[in-house]
Amino acid sequence: MEHIAALLLIVGCSGDLKVCNEMPVDVSIYETYEECQADLQPTLSHFAGRRDRILGQCVYVDPAMEEADAELVWDVTPDGKLTASVESYNADVASRVDRSAKTASVRH
Repeated sequence: MEHIAALLLIVGCSGDLKVCNEMPVDVSIYETYEECQADLQPTLSHFAGRRDRILGQCVYVDPAMEEADAELVWDVTPDGKLTASVESYNADVASRVDRSAKTASVRH
């Protein structure tokens, strides 16, 4: 199994940064953070002009999370900064929250 050290995240946004979406990249996982960093600028250049704003970041992946369920969580701040992290989550807790939310919405 390949070790993942970093994920390449590219996000395209509207000019006012109110609508942002992940952009599909050819290579999104890297065995070293440095390999990801080397691809960041060329990938940003590749997407230039496809959206009003293109943002990108290499997101470090903690090796301890390799066997855990995890998700990429990102946000674009009003000043145009992309923040992202890989966070672990417990699927059982997520299921309970989803069921609770569904039950709560049915009661309304």
